[in-house]
Amino acid sequence: MNRRRVAWVGGAVVVVAAGMSLYTVDQSEQALVVRLGRAQSVERDAGLHAKMPLIDTVTYYDTRLLPLEPPLEQIILGDQKRLEVQVYARYQIADPLLYYQSVRTLEQGVSQLTQIVSSATRRALGQVMLTALLGDERRQITDVILQECIEKAKPLGIAVADVRIRRADLPPETSQAIYDRMKSERQRQAKELRAQGYEWAQQIQSRADRERTVILSEAQRQSLTTRGQGDAEASRLYSQTFGRDPKFYEFYRAMQTYRQALADSNPTLVLSPNSDLLKYFSAGPPR
Repeated sequence: MNRRRVAWVGGAVVVVAAGMSLYTVDQSEQALVVRLGRAQSVERDAGLHAKMPLIDTVTYYDTRLLPLEPPLEQIILGDQKRLEVQVYARYQIADPLLYYQSVRTLEQGVSQLTQIVSSATRRALGQVMLTALLGDERRQITDVILQECIEKAKPLGIAVADVRIRRADLPPETSQAIYDRMKSERQRQAKELRAQGYEWAQQIQSRADRERTVILSEAQRQSLTTRGQGDAEASRLYSQTFGRDPKFYEFYRAMQTYRQALADSNPTLVLSPNSDLLKYFSAGPPR
């Protein structure tokens, strides 16, 4: 009975020892074996691996690209304008041994990489103008930030793959001030345009009035000329007619006088019975 119990205990010890001396590595991981606080080896092959029980510990690091998103921060540009800038980066733990020796924990590594990205961003943006950041030079600026991050992160065992500017906005108080200035400028321009439009309207109206006066004057001149020509032609015809039949012409002129003097205004006239104006009322038309 004692032998069987000893065998069971011995078997359990062997199983536990075997379990403590084995570890697995996933395809997306790399393992760092640490013995009594000192890094021993790096295992990148996926599968089952052995280690010294009790004295060896295994720290796993991801082999994939990891995201880094530093918080939003205010940065002063080269033209002394303030911007709220937020960047994001993608990095990979390229050397787990160097990473462990430099930063120890993942949290400390993220903190130091965040400081590196923030410092590089401030240094690069502090030398450029706002127009450059918002224009075609933005890609060149991010390349400068990326190169500095790559160089500064390499001693930590980190390979930075990409750095981009996610957003670059003016602070709310600055945006409001710019909006107010833009509004005032647009209002000033609107007033100038209205004044200019009113001036143009006055010029157009003056030109139209002048052209109207010229056209009316020309029309009146032409009408007077035509009327004069008509009167001359009428006088000529009257003269010809008077020459042919003076009595009929005299009678016709008397009838026109009656029409103009008596028909429209209904006047009361006091005339002598022997007046030439009344001779056709008493004598009738000439024969």
